[in-house]
Amino acid sequence: MAGGVVVFVCTGNVCRSPMAEYLLRAHPELGPGWEVCSAGLAAAFGVPASREAVDVMREKQIDITAHSSRPLSTELVAAAELVVVMTTDHSRMMDLLYPEAMEKVRLLKSFDEKAAATDLRDPIGMSHDVYRGIRNEIERALPGLMAHLRNRTARR
Repeated sequence: MAGGVVVFVCTGNVCRSPMAEYLLRAHPELGPGWEVCSAGLAAAFGVPASREAVDVMREKQIDITAHSSRPLSTELVAAAELVVVMTTDHSRMMDLLYPEAMEKVRLLKSFDEKAAATDLRDPIGMSHDVYRGIRNEIERALPGLMAHLRNRTARR
């Protein structure tokens, strides 16, 4: 599968988007040539992933301690093949800030046909159990996301 850039976007880039980034990076079907990163719509530079996110990712043998938050930029959006947002509010913000990029913006849970809701709630300040649930919701969306990437690549 040919590559491109996949950008996961949440609010602060310390919980949901870093977990999604590292889960996709570790996905066995993700071939060479894909760059996976994350950013936040209201993120500061250089904040590490939340302790709870680090802990629940460690349960999957994935180390996200090297993560450092960053705000979403025009350059990152322009470089992206796909921008994956966590909530409908994030999608609305993308439409306000980057209307030219909306054809490549998708909600994460839109890749999970069995998802009960469209939004992936923000676990900041919540328990490890909540983070674990969010991580699991991200994982359930990855097979559909991988199928989407395969389809996009095949159409090029």
